[in-house]
Amino acid sequence: MHEMSLAAEVLAIIEDAARQQSFTRVKTIWLEIGQFSCVEVEALRFCFDSITQHSHSIAYRAQLEIIRLPGDGWCHICQNKVSLTTPYDACPRCGSYGIEITGGDSLRIKELEVE
Repeated sequence: MHEMSLAAEVLAIIEDAARQQSFTRVKTIWLEIGQFSCVEVEALRFCFDSITQHSHSIAYRAQLEIIRLPGDGWCHICQNKVSLTTPYDACPRCGSYGIEITGGDSLRIKELEVE
């Protein structure tokens, strides 16, 4: 389950930011998760809750808000930006498979509410 390593990395990034910006507690974390990122959201929530359940964690009882991002691509044949439901879809405009994924394949910390 790679969600555990993702949750640990998110926490490590937050801890680094806390040292640099001198905050002591995170109340809310907004994560952007792309449709093609291969992240199981509920597993990520479970893992994040598991590693932050101790009162000494900077993210103890933090709210994890998930923002789902759609899949986007660029068709090299018809030169259009297109929305995709799977990374292997044909272009909905011209039917070709010459599509480059341009969005929806990442996980990113968008915002933190801190004290």
